[in-house]
Amino acid sequence: MLKSLFIPLVALFTIASYAARVDTVAVPSQAMNKSIKTVVITPDGYAAKGTAYPVVYLLHGYSGNYADWIKKAASTVRQADLYRMIIVCPDGGYGSWYFDSPVDKSFQYETHVAVEVVEWVDKNYNTVKDRSGRAISGLSMGGHGALYLALKHQDVFGAAGSTSGGVDLRPFPKNWDIAKRIGTYAAQPQRWEEMSVINMLHLLEPGSLHLIVDCGTGDFFYPVNKNLHQKLLDRNIPHEYTERPGAHNWEYWNNSVQYQMLFFSNVLKRGGRQ
Repeated sequence: MLKSLFIPLVALFTIASYAARVDTVAVPSQAMNKSIKTVVITPDGYAAKGTAYPVVYLLHGYSGNYADWIKKAASTVRQADLYRMIIVCPDGGYGSWYFDSPVDKSFQYETHVAVEVVEWVDKNYNTVKDRSGRAISGLSMGGHGALYLALKHQDVFGAAGSTSGGVDLRPFPKNWDIAKRIGTYAAQPQRWEEMSVINMLHLLEPGSLHLIVDCGTGDFFYPVNKNLHQKLLDRNIPHEYTERPGAHNWEYWNNSVQYQMLFFSNVLKRGGRQ
């Protein structure tokens, strides 16, 4: 059994306007028999004992890693202070799509993020330890991953979001290592159908998850996001949906994360002092 590791502080942001602390930790994964780096952002004034904080899990995109959000979207760290929440950025591997891959047993990122990271964070930080205090979101591959995990683990997450998410895998049978994780579309069409978020909405009851989805109108994922929005409307599933000028880039995501965190701040439960 792997022992829990805690890597010392990697970065401490003390910019005048905010003083959130950014730690890089190593979370043990029994599912993959290794420790995996994760960023944890705690707000200014956070103490190990005291108020229980809501947690937002923020997933990176294809070819990214756990540090993307803090390195490439400067506004991310500030959100922890603004809304008095903990932000956790797990590592999803290179092109995992946050699946427990039926093809490659070394890619078990559904279990890692939705179970192992959540349990580790709740054990090591002062959090609201139920779904009412947890949200998950992400960009691109991480947008699909966040909705996929939230739909499958509604006992864990009470809110979910996606920004520029690849919410339908089927139009992209040769892209971004998807076939490496679930098999080719030609060989495994049922997996591609069942593991695309847009086809998982039957798992939702109206109001069972607080949802927010956005995408730039210049993004190659814009059509599939618009289709997802329409299917949510058709099923009378309440959700926030935004489309605005923007492309598939960090300029858009640096802006988007601020709207998503405001939404999560409004819907997540805050704990009392413990």
